[in-house]
Amino acid sequence: MKQQAGRLTFRGCTCCVATPALPPQRRSLPLREDSLSSAWSWQRTGGHFAGPGANAGGGAPRGGLFAADAGSGPLASPQSGSGTAAASKPHRIDTHHHIAPPKFIEEMRALLQPPTLAWTIERSLEDMDRAGVATSITSITTPGVWIGDHAQGRRVARECNDFAARLVVDYPGRFGMFAALPLPDVEGSLREIEHGLDVLKADGISLFTSYRDKWLGDPAFEPVMAELNRRKALVYTHPEAPVCCRGLIPGINEAVIEYGTDTARAIARLLFSGTASRYPDIRWIFSHGGGVLPMLYERFVRAGNLPQNKPQVPNGVMHELLRFYYDVAQIAHAPGLSALTNMVPISQILWGTDFPFRFGFEYNKGLGEFGFRDADLRKIERDNALTLLPRWR
Repeated sequence: MKQQAGRLTFRGCTCCVATPALPPQRRSLPLREDSLSSAWSWQRTGGHFAGPGANAGGGAPRGGLFAADAGSGPLASPQSGSGTAAASKPHRIDTHHHIAPPKFIEEMRALLQPPTLAWTIERSLEDMDRAGVATSITSITTPGVWIGDHAQGRRVARECNDFAARLVVDYPGRFGMFAALPLPDVEGSLREIEHGLDVLKADGISLFTSYRDKWLGDPAFEPVMAELNRRKALVYTHPEAPVCCRGLIPGINEAVIEYGTDTARAIARLLFSGTASRYPDIRWIFSHGGGVLPMLYERFVRAGNLPQNKPQVPNGVMHELLRFYYDVAQIAHAPGLSALTNMVPISQILWGTDFPFRFGFEYNKGLGEFGFRDADLRKIERDNALTLLPRWR
């Protein structure tokens, strides 16, 4: 953590250690030029999106530990390496797809990794087309929209959410959105839940696993959890490295170890604070196969049997773990998929890429090589997401 210009900021890290970005690669896309320009330029005019009813006019390559720039990497057909029959129509739903709105880049530039800085709408669409992705549900990556200043957090959250909603309108069927919240600002987050879900008609809410020294399930976030439960909200979570655990090992970026660990910490806090059982109508998605959770699930179950913890998990730990959802981002390999599929059934697994840090074709190849049955692949790639996102049927 650094003190800069009178405010606290964090060293940015995303889902992998990032390599320097390469020059953008362009290709001709069947896009509306007016839509593409409007999505990028609308906020430069000072406008705010009024909602879907408004005028729409205007980590790493396999085998490596380093994130790739979104414009690099081998070309692949949309079904490259997939165990499913080649489909003439894109069908996959990507629930872990990051975007970088102009305001986000403007205010967080010093904390962002090269793939985020290099993001464009064209690159998202190109990767989706190559991988046979019908729809991507977008979200903001680390460091999120809040870095110590409530006013800034509220402003950036609103700008990012309005930008994401504009993509939904400008590219019908191609994008959904998880609305960003300026936690740990509780009042600002409650306002943004209302704006995101009621005005923008977002598919759900995006949260981070921790905010400095507080994890999801902390009593400070109780009003937000209560409101999300009241709304039966879908909540996508993305890991962050907490203040306590940054820079512990020289040369090792926090994303390598801490992201997976922090996901497990957040799940533990939700379980053993009683938040998960107290608010059963929140539908949770955890990134990266739940992080290190599959390796620790026996310890979680045993912890749930301790006298001090039993009242917080009255239905048992596994009851809660089996109702959560987990995406396959960053685990499209046999060790990760084996662990996850031995912990939860196929029905709880979602397809996610972690774009722009990974590419869709990598998941077609990795999941295809794992040996899933075609029917199970179809569930992971699309059908499971539709149980949470019925509007994309």
